[in-house]
Amino acid sequence: MNPDLDFLLAHLARSHVTGGTTSSPPTEEFLRRLAEQLGLHSHDLFLLVGRPLPEGALDFDRTAGSWVSVLVQHALPLPAADRERLRARARAMAAAPRPVRSTEPPAPLPSCAPGFGPLLVRMLALRNLNRTAAAEVMCLMSDVCKSPSTIAMVRDGVKELDAELLDGFAAVLGVPATVLAALTGVRPSEGSVAPAPGIVDVAGLIWEVRHLTEAQVRGLSDMAEEFGRK
Repeated sequence: MNPDLDFLLAHLARSHVTGGTTSSPPTEEFLRRLAEQLGLHSHDLFLLVGRPLPEGALDFDRTAGSWVSVLVQHALPLPAADRERLRARARAMAAAPRPVRSTEPPAPLPSCAPGFGPLLVRMLALRNLNRTAAAEVMCLMSDVCKSPSTIAMVRDGVKELDAELLDGFAAVLGVPATVLAALTGVRPSEGSVAPAPGIVDVAGLIWEVRHLTEAQVRGLSDMAEEFGRK
């Protein structure tokens, strides 16, 4: 990884450990630019430094998250052109006015213990993935197959990150494990490589469907399944 990015990540990681207090807190624009270079999203880095998330960031249809693994299962084997068609459709859906769901405020992110394992679980929660959906998607995208209870243990700080889990989280986030290694201090597995283009595409698709309704995610899953039959 670029040594400059490695240094910046280490600096942000220290601010996370100390509760987000640094001599010069990073600006929103800096976080957005850094996130783009890393292949993460600015909201991920907002979590890292304790910055409030933008309004609407947690406006999820919680039942839709349980269908993301079905969408991923159908999208992974597709050729690049079909994956891009799915992503374009998801972006169009996300750009349209959101259906009125409830007058209640969005549910907060799950409470997590301090540490980088819990932080990564919160990053997946930003993608509308609860512990069950996270475990299913991680298994499909990385062959790192853990139970929902294991994800919950990472969330609660009971189970520490290791190289295998780092690979699993990296795949779902669509970034090289070395990025997360620089952030967390966990040594990546031997021979760890950047995720394949198809994994990166599907990680992008997961991000793009996070605000969609259950019916919309199911519709995209049907679309992906139909592509696979051709």
